[in-house]
Amino acid sequence: MGRLRYIVIMSVDGYLADAEGRYDWAVPDDEVLEFVTERERAADTHLYGRRMYEEMRAWEDIRSGHPELDLEFARTWRAATKVVYSSTLPEVTTTRTRLERSFDPARVRDLVDGAPNDVSISGPTLAAEALRHDLVDDVELYLVPVIIGGGLRALPVGVRAGLELAEQRRFGNGFVLLHYRRPQVGR
Repeated sequence: MGRLRYIVIMSVDGYLADAEGRYDWAVPDDEVLEFVTERERAADTHLYGRRMYEEMRAWEDIRSGHPELDLEFARTWRAATKVVYSSTLPEVTTTRTRLERSFDPARVRDLVDGAPNDVSISGPTLAAEALRHDLVDDVELYLVPVIIGGGLRALPVGVRAGLELAEQRRFGNGFVLLHYRRPQVGR
C-alpha cells in the first residue's frame, strides 16, 4: 500500500508562485535537486493538475546538453506514471500519462491503496482537493528563505488537519525541508 505525498517548494509566507505567477525565486540548487530527485524515485505515480502538468512536461524533452542532475531528474520523471486532472486540457503529450476529467476521491484512494510505491501529488489546487478529502498522508514542505507577500497559496484555506513532524533538514542554500505525516487512524 502506497502513501499519498504532497511535495511543494514554497516561500516562508506560504506561496508557490508570486502575484505575477513567477517562481524564479524557488529554483532549487544542486543539493536540493539531487535530494528531491531521490525522493521522487520512491513515487512511481504522480498526480498533477493542469497548470502543474504544463510546467512539468518540459522534463519530457530534456535528454542531453543539460547538467547531469537535470538529466537524472528528467529520467526519473519520464519513468513515472502520470495522471493529469483537468476538464480543460485537450490532451496529454507525454509518455506514461493519462488524462482524467474530474477528481474522484474514492478512485484516488483506491489508486494509492493499490500502489506498490508512493504516489505524489503536485499543484496546490489539486492537492487542496486531496487535503479536503483527507487523502494526503505526507506533506513535504521545502521552504525557500524568501517572503514574497502574496500569490498562489501552497496550502488551502479552510482545511484543518493534525500533523506529526517526521523529518526536518536544512540545506546549504537555506532551503529547509519540513516533512509531516498525518496520523493513520483506521485507514
